[in-house]
Amino acid sequence: MNVVVSGASSGLGLALARHYLEHGAAVAAIARRGELLQSLAAEFPSQVHVYAFDVRDAVAMQAAAQDFIDHRGAPDIVIANAGVSVGTLTEYAEDLDAFQQVLDINVMGMVATFQPFVAAMRAVQQGKLVGIASVAGFRGLPGASAYSASKAAAISYLESLRVELHGSGVRVVTICPGYIRTPMTDINPYAMPFILEADEAARRMARVIAQGKSFAVVPWQMALAGRLLKLLPNWLYDRLFSRAPHKPRGLL
Repeated sequence: MNVVVSGASSGLGLALARHYLEHGAAVAAIARRGELLQSLAAEFPSQVHVYAFDVRDAVAMQAAAQDFIDHRGAPDIVIANAGVSVGTLTEYAEDLDAFQQVLDINVMGMVATFQPFVAAMRAVQQGKLVGIASVAGFRGLPGASAYSASKAAAISYLESLRVELHGSGVRVVTICPGYIRTPMTDINPYAMPFILEADEAARRMARVIAQGKSFAVVPWQMALAGRLLKLLPNWLYDRLFSRAPHKPRGLL
């Protein structure tokens, strides 16, 4: 099996890469921090292909995709996992750059990750493109406007892509995680219900991917919470969440 994972140097991406490596897959591990990818490659020397660059670099992504395809053939699974989160508030001019970076990485980075693999996967009429979105994309969360907007955009983008590839043999899988214990969530100053360890989240997501589901929330309990949030009328949602604690603002 050939698997591509972006954001593979830590957190969920590393857990996903490890899961597939431990099951014998060849993995294209993509992330900015090359030294962490090299550590993973040292553990699985014949299985890991290291590509150290930012997912916003479409030219580097195209070169990496061609290299991996040349060595391993068309991938069976491409997981666009790379993402960032930081607290943002529209009223602060200094947050404009954070908004831009979150949207570029979480949305355009996903597009750039998939784009160079689609033709090869179409040619063999198989494979799965997996986008890691979030339950944060179901409704706008105060203090996380950039992140919520990026994940809502990712969900819609993935649905469009799924319809575009209908009948091609290439499946599109949208996964919306709840809370996962990673460096990105360690700074959250609020309760995180149903939080999963990264390796457990990866195991559950791999099961969803193997089943080829078009859409899934992990863990399932957060699907219920997400449906409830979407059903709340605006006046009630606003009242309940207007005083909710915010993710800290800061630099990416």
